[in-house]
This record gives sequence, C-alpha cells and structure tokens, in this order.
Amino acid sequence: MRNILLGGTWAKGNENTAVHSPYSGDLIADVSMADEDQLMEAIGTACTAAAEMKKLARFEIARGLRNITAALESRKEEFASCIIAESAKPARYARGEVDRAIATFAWAAGEAERFCGEAVPVDTQPSGAGKTAFTRRVPRGVIYGITPFNFPLNLVAHKVAPALASGNSIIIKPSDRTPLTSLLLGEVFLESGLPASALQVVPMKVEYMDRVYSDDRVNMISFTGSAPVGWSIKAKAAKKFVTLELGGNAAVIVDKTADVERSVSKCLVGAFAYSGQVCISVQRIFVHSELFDRWTDSFAEGAGKLNFGDPFDENTEISVMIDEAAAKRAEEWINEAVDHGAKKLTGGGRSGSSLEPTVLTNTTPEMKVVSEEAFAPVVVVERFSELENAVEMANHGKYGLQAGVFTQDLQSAITAADSLEYGGVIVNDVPTFRVDNMPYGGVKDSGFGREGVRYAMEEMTEPRLIVISG
Repeated sequence: MRNILLGGTWAKGNENTAVHSPYSGDLIADVSMADEDQLMEAIGTACTAAAEMKKLARFEIARGLRNITAALESRKEEFASCIIAESAKPARYARGEVDRAIATFAWAAGEAERFCGEAVPVDTQPSGAGKTAFTRRVPRGVIYGITPFNFPLNLVAHKVAPALASGNSIIIKPSDRTPLTSLLLGEVFLESGLPASALQVVPMKVEYMDRVYSDDRVNMISFTGSAPVGWSIKAKAAKKFVTLELGGNAAVIVDKTADVERSVSKCLVGAFAYSGQVCISVQRIFVHSELFDRWTDSFAEGAGKLNFGDPFDENTEISVMIDEAAAKRAEEWINEAVDHGAKKLTGGGRSGSSLEPTVLTNTTPEMKVVSEEAFAPVVVVERFSELENAVEMANHGKYGLQAGVFTQDLQSAITAADSLEYGGVIVNDVPTFRVDNMPYGGVKDSGFGREGVRYAMEEMTEPRLIVISG
C-alpha cells in the first residue's frame, strides 16, 4: 500500500484505490486515498507551511529546489520506470518527460533567486514628486494543484516548482490513474530541506472537491485537464484565483514552400507520440494543394509503420491508450466520420485499449474528429489553396492552445503568427513543441492563465505596491 504525503509524513488514507498497468492490466499498487477529514487536515497544514515558506530567504528556496533537481537526476531511471508502468507511456517519451521535469525544477531554482517586482515611476505626475515606488511579488499562500494522467511527473512539476519558487505551499491531487509518480516526487521533496508540509500529495475522490472550492484557506487552484471540468471548477471557485490549462485541437499548416520530408517526420511524432494523449498533439493538418497528394501519402505510410508494443520496449513508438473506454470513444468518432463521408487513409482498428494510428480526410467541420479534442492517435488531413483559407480553417472551433506552421516564406510565417487564434504559434515545427520555461497556455476554451516557470510564478503571486515619501 502506498500512503499519502500528508503534513510532512506518510499517512495511511482511510480509503484506497488500485492502480493497474494500462498495457498488461496487472496490479501495480494499492494507493491510499484521503477522506474529507484528511483533506481538511492537509489544508490546515498547508496554511502553516505557507507561513514558513514566506519567511524563507531566496537562497534557501533555491537550495531546496536544486536538491530536488539533483535527486531527480540521480533517480531518472526509477522515475521513468514508474511513468511507463502506470501510464503506458513508451520508454523514449517517459525518459524525455523526466528530463523535462529536471529542467523545470532547475529553472525554478534560478527564478527563485531573481523573481521580483519592479520600479514604478510615480513622479510622472506632480503629486508623485519626491516619492519612490516599487512592487513586490507576494505569495498567494495555499495552492491546490489538480493534475492529469498523461504527464504524471512534468505536469506535477509545473505546479510544484513555481509554487515553491514563489514562496507558496501546495497540495497536489494527482490523477487516480497515475498517482505513483507524484508520490515518488514526494519522497524526493522530503529530502530537499524545504518545510516538510510545503508539498503534500493527497490522492482523493472527486466528490470531496467542493470543500476545496469553498474553503477560504485555499488561495488558488491550478488545474490541468479537460475543458468541461476546468470551466466547471472556475465557476464553482468563483472567489478564488484559478488558472486552467485545458484541452486543445492543435492545427498544423503545411505551406507550399514547406520541406515535405521534415514536416512529415515532425508531424508523425507530433500526432502519435503517446498515442496522441497530449493536449497539444497534432490533430488537424492543412496541406497546400500543390503538396497534398505527395505529403499525405508519405504521412499515412509513416503512420502505418510505427512500432506498436510494450511501453518498456526501447523500440516501441506507440502503445495502448490509458484505458479501453478512451480507445472506444476515439473509435466511435472515427466510425462516425467515415459513416458521414470521411475517407480513412490508414488505421482505425482497435483491440482493447489499443487503437491504430489513424489518418482521415474528406472530413467536415461538424465531425467530432474535427471539432472536438480527440486525445487519441487520430489525425485529419485536408487541402487548401490560399494561406488565408488555411488560417480560417485552423481558427474554426472552440480551442486555441498551440498551432504549427511549416513554410520557408517569411511573410507567410508572419501572416500566420499574426492571424492564428492560439496561445502559441510554432513555425517550422509542430505545436507539440514545448520548452518548459516558455509561456504556455491557450485562448478560447483552451484555458485561462499561463504556465512555464516564471509565468506560473506571476500567476501564483500578487503584486504589492510600496510608495515611500521622501
């Protein structure tokens, strides 16, 4: 039984859940789950820890974060194995996730030393003459982080690292499908030298969440997950500061000047890595009509050649989805599209929780594979003749997280960057690209606020103005 990290110690929860391998179905571990009383205990303990964190010098916080970074580096294989086991993420991508988490904590250590306010020139008006003004960034206090299954380490890191770096305490509610990696991070944290209750990892049932939304001791909620759940949280926690990193339906535009081989290669990874279970996974590709047939044939051929297998196998490129229900849902969307006139270029077969990489064309905007977030190895490829048309198609819909553009024409790149309604536009790479210190977040139904260490720290603090009269 894996216990919860509550108040700086490993505590037995009053409930429990079983974690199974998505690939083999084998039981990996039984995990304790907090009940309502233990949740209230965690919030109370977090308040005490927040007061301790606020008093720490910058060097003390930075030192603790560097200790976490070093421990992650020394236990890389252990963390990667845990990610593979509980999420079925292929080994190559699990190791990449660990490397990214290491970078996230390393960057947070540096930001802890340099993150500050700014000078405010109040003498721009006569009443401000002789006065000095500046802002300080003040920690919000207790942050409650809710994380999904698909990045069980790095998306936890993107809440924990900036929260600690900016002097807050944080409670993490991990996905009940992948709680083990975040509990392993809790082990590392306890050796960091930071206040023992500044991070608590508290798996629990969702029915207790209303207590979090109404508890005035929780100052901020940081959620990563589906759009319907995220916007529901924001409505329920109306008096709290809330950031939401939600779903996507990432579009890629392949202009007539694009490098075909490079864009195909990049899109294969961007679309099918971790079976498309990434919120910036490539889902819609718009290819110029002059390249369409050649590009699409190459892309469909590549998708059909991806190596399926055990996620622990180093040669595996695509494995099972998180569960059979997710695979069935995607299969239903594919069949619905085909029944209404879409053409299947490759894939579409399902066995249990395994879904073949699927490429569709001749779709319409109303089809779920086009309008909704597939979160599966499913890609739609359509043609365009003018860049403006491709931008219009890419902007159609309710999501706007990241988009990609392949072009060798500078003006086309600038036009696309100016016109695409997304939180990020990636030129000559896929929208799946993310470096962990860059601002990350979306518009429309894709979210509210930004992650990326310093940007998250800004969300997790408030500016306090200080004016000194001479």
